[in-house]
Amino acid sequence: MSGTRSPSRKAPATDGRWPVWKLAVLLYPATALTVAINLFLVGLLAHGLGQAAIPPVTAILWAVPLGVPATWLAGRWLRGLMDDADG
Repeated sequence: MSGTRSPSRKAPATDGRWPVWKLAVLLYPATALTVAINLFLVGLLAHGLGQAAIPPVTAILWAVPLGVPATWLAGRWLRGLMDDADG
């Protein structure tokens, strides 16, 4: 039997590349936690300057929505690093 083989149904549509959205899904917990820690530390700095401190629970609640754009940027950065490593 000669001829061309049909493409495999198991082959990824992205030619083995991880899309940014998949990287972002995997990175979200770590990125949101990082945002929460940074918000809390900014609150400590603000407290040192005479402002009200940001409680840890408030920092975590604010990190949930603010973690989304931070995660997207981290995913794009990581995708760029992976593309550079591939050559």
